[in-house]
Amino acid sequence: MTHGKNTGEEHSMTSAVSTADIAPTAHAWEIRATGLKVRVGRKRMAVDGLDLSLGIGVHGLLGPNGAGKTTLIRTLATVLRPTEGSLELFGESVGGMGEHRAVRRRIGYLPQEFGYYKRFTVREFVEYMAWLKEVPKASIPAAVQRAVERVGLADRADERMKALSGGMVRRVGIAQAIVNDPTILLLDEPTVGLDPAQRMRFRELLQELGTDTCVLVSTHLVEDVAAACADVLLFAEGRLVFKGPPDELASVGGPEHEGDSPLERGYSALLLNPEQTRGTW
Repeated sequence: MTHGKNTGEEHSMTSAVSTADIAPTAHAWEIRATGLKVRVGRKRMAVDGLDLSLGIGVHGLLGPNGAGKTTLIRTLATVLRPTEGSLELFGESVGGMGEHRAVRRRIGYLPQEFGYYKRFTVREFVEYMAWLKEVPKASIPAAVQRAVERVGLADRADERMKALSGGMVRRVGIAQAIVNDPTILLLDEPTVGLDPAQRMRFRELLQELGTDTCVLVSTHLVEDVAAACADVLLFAEGRLVFKGPPDELASVGGPEHEGDSPLERGYSALLLNPEQTRGTW
């Protein structure tokens, strides 16, 4: 199921929109968590009492190492089950033991590290992932071609994965995440290994996707958030301590805070006092 995306002609680069800019149709939010807790190991609560609603647009997820960002994204991807609380995707509860196949068909997911068959070509690997995501057989060739074109790998589509650089492999990972034309796109550190030009193209792709997709991007790079995201989520110690537009986060910091930009200084300021929740909710 798609949201009526253009599948043939070139896309113009448009700015991402926030959840407030679009009136939803079938359900209020693509992602809705209430009191969500996710335990890692026996004791540590990596996500601790999260209340969050996300709709169409590009949402940047920031936070230090160990903040719980990856655990949150894995939970939203239905890889992990919630320990407590509720989680709804597209209005459907996904907290139980069910397979959630219908939900997963509408999710695109790029983990920090993903496995692949080194002897596969780029095209073969993305085709295989499309098959796993239950893309209709007749639609797979066109979907794969479009995905590799969008990440700038059309000229490498018939090369084997083992011959690619780390940055190219990462771009293949992005291609497999979008090949099923997802309604929710979850990207965990997607720009690792990309050079500056590739990162700029990736930001443009995010803005394009954000016009009709709920995109959540976890990153350590504050400048990527500033360039591509309509709003920012700041995670610290398993809790959401800020949600709002980038300029609001930038306004929190001052010259006394660490960072090379207003956004970085705002990020640093909030991490000094994570107990005080800020932002537009």
